[in-house]
Amino acid sequence: VQLQASGGGLVQAGGSLRLSCEASGLTFSGYRMGWFRQAPGKEREFVAHISANGGTTSYSDSVKGRFTISRHNAKNTVYLQMNSLGPEDTAVYYCGASRVVLSGLKDPSNYPYWGQGTQVTVSS
Repeated sequence: VQLQASGGGLVQAGGSLRLSCEASGLTFSGYRMGWFRQAPGKEREFVAHISANGGTTSYSDSVKGRFTISRHNAKNTVYLQMNSLGPEDTAVYYCGASRVVLSGLKDPSNYPYWGQGTQVTVSS
């Protein structure tokens, strides 16, 4: 199983980025997908997750209304559209794949598969 995250970079506050995570080696449409982030010296924190068919999404309070998670099962890819970025969003962003029930998707320990991470840096 491989999850390849991309799309990170340096952006000014108020800007936007779109992260992508392409999966291989698993039946993508059978997995729920999540995005997490980890800032230096902090634990990995939940950002957003999406159900296997894309019909259900959930967001952390800190990104709700600014970030949008989506997926394209035919392309084995999950996306994270990030708008109105602020310095507090600076972190390494990770995508994960899981088959646990939706209620467990905010816990990173429930994800057996992870991408390598992509750095997002927001300058003020």
